[in-house]
Amino acid sequence: MAIRPADHGIFASAVGAAVAVAAYFAGGSTGSDSAVVDKFAFADDSRTTLSTGLSAGREELAGAANSAVAAYIGGGEQSNTRVATVDKFAFPGDGRSTLGTGLSAARAQLAAAANSAVAGYFAGGNDGSRVTTVDKFAFPGDGRSTLGTGLSAAVIELAGLANSGVAGYFAGGENAAYSRVDTVDKFAFPGDSRSTLGTGLSGDRRLQGAAANSGVAGYFAGGDYNKITTVDKFAFPGDSRSTLGTGLSVGRRALAGAANSGVAAYFAGGEASSGRVTTVDKFAFPGDGRSTLGAGLSAATNFLAGAADSGIL
Repeated sequence: MAIRPADHGIFASAVGAAVAVAAYFAGGSTGSDSAVVDKFAFADDSRTTLSTGLSAGREELAGAANSAVAAYIGGGEQSNTRVATVDKFAFPGDGRSTLGTGLSAARAQLAAAANSAVAGYFAGGNDGSRVTTVDKFAFPGDGRSTLGTGLSAAVIELAGLANSGVAGYFAGGENAAYSRVDTVDKFAFPGDSRSTLGTGLSGDRRLQGAAANSGVAGYFAGGDYNKITTVDKFAFPGDSRSTLGTGLSVGRRALAGAANSGVAAYFAGGEASSGRVTTVDKFAFPGDGRSTLGAGLSAATNFLAGAADSGIL
């Protein structure tokens, strides 16, 4: 689907145009399970913390958004117990509800991506064992189905993003042999057929953050045991991979990503060699120059989830 300038709020006065609003980073671990949802306003990157957070503190969860409508934060681990819960935060007021139908099974260490205005996808993870499952929540009613074709391999600690209107991508993770992988699975919209990219990540890795500039490129950042700074960029629609000359400001894993599509990607939190961090790095499109926000997360957090209200995609 072609991305028009108005889709990114450039023509904010256009009748009916939904303007990009904010990135949301939810849950994770601060040493204990967190229910906090931090919101970063795109107008000035200022941070507020929602008065209503997640329905319960949880980590190793995943997030995706029906941009201009709602963010969905699903799955994870709560008090060392995996859950199927999917919390929904309606834009612009951020009121929270919890879907009557959650994931098809309680699972953690999963990833999510969304085809805005159509459906959100929650993929892979651990429900007691590693799974290939991809659950699909159809917008706006949020009815859940499970794709007949799941991931190409059962993995945990993967990352997800979407070129909205075109395809969702799920990358990396750790397989049943406890080996990290560089695989990138692509699910083409609207039929959800799966292919696997000939060029995967620049290395085998897990625990990345991911974000996308819809219509342009997807970014997979950080991750791995040794907490790397690498940011791989996949250019749409051909899916060719490059690696940014400037990576994250500090090597970290178990971070989260979200994007103001057409403007910038944000990678928040995670675990560096020094421990959990509050850091939020911002990569400005189209040049991918990196800055670090003056106000980071409200607490040092890893294993969190990200989603964004980028307006109409």
